[in-house]
Amino acid sequence: MSYINNHKQQFTDLKFQIANQDQLRRQANGGNSILFSYPPDEEHLYIEKARELYQDTVEFIDVSQLLVKLIDEEGWGSFKDYYQSMASSAHKVFHDEDAQEHDLFDLIISEIKLACQNNKIPFLIRTGCLYGTGIENVNIMEHKAVMNLAHPLVIFYPSRVEDDNLYFLNFKIASTYRCTLVK
Repeated sequence: MSYINNHKQQFTDLKFQIANQDQLRRQANGGNSILFSYPPDEEHLYIEKARELYQDTVEFIDVSQLLVKLIDEEGWGSFKDYYQSMASSAHKVFHDEDAQEHDLFDLIISEIKLACQNNKIPFLIRTGCLYGTGIENVNIMEHKAVMNLAHPLVIFYPSRVEDDNLYFLNFKIASTYRCTLVK
């Protein structure tokens, strides 16, 4: 189904899910997140429409910008050296629960919490940048801070749904545990 035919219903469903947080928590196994699924090649259309519809009530958290921020903070040379030294477990560069340094996962969680502190609904966009980082949507959704937010987290999720299976970026099977799916 094309963007034009599908987006109105999806955004109506999203508005309903956001407004009914108690029902969301029941449907999401205690979670507090909504996966907003759309075809990867139409991402710009869905994000543009969301910016138009929700400009005053949400905070758009762009994962691609956070990735660039992480690299800029480290400096390209330092980041490259660290990444290469971690070649056998490169995903830990982006999400390492045992490390004391902040990483991409920490930046994402901080931005989500900040959005809610500012009484905005956090919309996580450009999540395709997470592929290969070891950060899965379920890692974010099950984080204690996200589970206890005053507003639900909305994750814009480039994917397809086929036979009750969700495929991130159209090929990697993804989890819908701890969330509801708007498709």
